[in-house]
Amino acid sequence: MSPTWAKLAPLDEVEPPTDGQPRAAVLVPLYEDGQGAVRVVLTKRPDTMPTHAGHLAFPGGRPHSGDRNAVDTALREAEEEVGIPPGNVTVLGFLEPIHTVEFTLLVVPVVGRIDPVPELKPSAREVAMVLEPTLERFTDPAAWRSEIWAGRTVWFSELEGEILWGATAMMMRRLLGLEQAHGR
Repeated sequence: MSPTWAKLAPLDEVEPPTDGQPRAAVLVPLYEDGQGAVRVVLTKRPDTMPTHAGHLAFPGGRPHSGDRNAVDTALREAEEEVGIPPGNVTVLGFLEPIHTVEFTLLVVPVVGRIDPVPELKPSAREVAMVLEPTLERFTDPAAWRSEIWAGRTVWFSELEGEILWGATAMMMRRLLGLEQAHGR
C-alpha cells in the first residue's frame, strides 16, 4: 500500500444496516494515476438539476427498483454519470452514512478502488464537469476552512475555482480521518 492509500481512515467492512429510512448511495471512486498519486473522482452537478444544483459531489443518487443494496446503487450511478464500469470497482468499505441538509435522506458512501485508470465519459445531463484531484491535496489543513451554520460546522475546500462543501466535504474529511464520525 502506497503512503497515500495509507492516509485513508479505517472503513467499515460491512454495509450499513437497512432501517427503512430513505437512502441514497454515492461511490467515492479512487484510483492510482500511474505516477504514485491516488486520485478521487468528483463531479459538478449542472445548474439545471432539481437537487444540489451546481454542487461538487461524488457520483450517486437514489436507488432504482433493480438495486439490491447501496453498492448496486453507487455502482449503477457511477456508470451512468461518469462511465465507470462496475467490474472495474473493488469495494473497499463504507463511510458512516450522512444526512443531507437539503432533504431528509441518508446517504451511504461506498468507497471503491478503480482499476485500471478510468476513461471517464461524463453524462451531459447529469454532469457539468469532472474533477480528479489527488487525495493528498485534501490532507493539508490549509486546504480547508469552516463556518458555523445553524450550530453545525460546515467545511469548505476550493478546488479548481469550485467549492467542495456540505455532505461531500464531510465525506472527504471522514475518508481521510480528518473528521470524527458521530457516535465513535
